[in-house]
Amino acid sequence: MSLPFDLSAGQGGFLAAALLLAAFIRGYSGFGFSAIFIILAALTTNPLPLIPVVFACEIAMTAFQARDIGPHIDWRRAAMLWVGAAVATVPAIAVMVRLGEDQARLAISLMVLALSLFLLSGWQLRRAIGGRGNLGVGLLSGLANSAGVGGLPVAAFLTAQPIPPAVFRATMIAFLTGLDMMALPVMAANGLVGPETLTGVVLAFPVLGLGVWVGTRGFAIASQTQFRRGVVLLLTTLSLLNIAKVM
Repeated sequence: MSLPFDLSAGQGGFLAAALLLAAFIRGYSGFGFSAIFIILAALTTNPLPLIPVVFACEIAMTAFQARDIGPHIDWRRAAMLWVGAAVATVPAIAVMVRLGEDQARLAISLMVLALSLFLLSGWQLRRAIGGRGNLGVGLLSGLANSAGVGGLPVAAFLTAQPIPPAVFRATMIAFLTGLDMMALPVMAANGLVGPETLTGVVLAFPVLGLGVWVGTRGFAIASQTQFRRGVVLLLTTLSLLNIAKVM
């Protein structure tokens, strides 16, 4: 069977491994799935057509985690983030889809690098931010989501506040699911969604299930802080590799 997006067998194997790693990270920490997969995919192929596949996968993964996260979601915070993201989603995607392959790779990598460095800075707030702060971060997330990395600004924002790990993880998962549901119709309107998108999701589903299951089991037994730092260091390294490839 031929692979979608004109992928070779080698590229397909590499992307399957990247997907497994990204799904494990999502199951464990609640964020990083799209960013990890997209930045890895950019090392071997044009990442833009894969972004809708990633978004559909992220929505599907929530089904594996819904029972676990439900009681911990901060719905008020998520709602304000969604409002901000909705404002930015349409214009940001309209710009991104008009970029060439190297331009898209560079734009995505620079965005991931900047957000990763911000996460690594250890910036902290003494108290939780209210509605306007959530609205502003949602706007930034909507812009970043055109590159498939809308979770990183929100992860930075939530990490900087005194939020329990279970609430962080659950709210991130709920927000990202809604964010992707916003973005997919806009991407379809811009020609990024087609039959190959569905084929990609079907091929990815078994890998997603395994990765999320293993990651969810690990959530309760290891340090969230150290794990998230490791994810961000990985994103930083991969973004630098992609920038070097374009240059």
